[in-house]
Amino acid sequence: MADTMQFDLVSPERRLASVQAREVRIPGADGDLTAMPDHSPLITTLRPGILTVVSAEGSVDYAVTGGFAEISAAGASVLAERAMPKAEVTAAEMDALISDATAEAGEAPAEGKDAAMKLVADLQTLKAALGL
Repeated sequence: MADTMQFDLVSPERRLASVQAREVRIPGADGDLTAMPDHSPLITTLRPGILTVVSAEGSVDYAVTGGFAEISAAGASVLAERAMPKAEVTAAEMDALISDATAEAGEAPAEGKDAAMKLVADLQTLKAALGL
């Protein structure tokens, strides 16, 4: 078993990480998961949450709002809708995201209302996890 794997985190605005990681804790849509070297192949969607990368340099947290992750034995790639280092997230940014999601939930058709309200709840949980 390899000790590390290649990890890349990319958002539309920028590449946030490209490191040799020991593990990556991912907020998957169906629950949290940890990708490690020699992981079975998997593709999953993300929910808003904290993504943690553990490498020889230590642990780094990122806030992600959605996207997807592709995991293989050799590495993991996360393509996030929006991602930023935890330390860079402000309360105003989170409030704006929650406000936009709440407005969209209010306009969502009946069949999409539950998913829209879950997004609002997930964003509120992320804000709390960030300590904002």
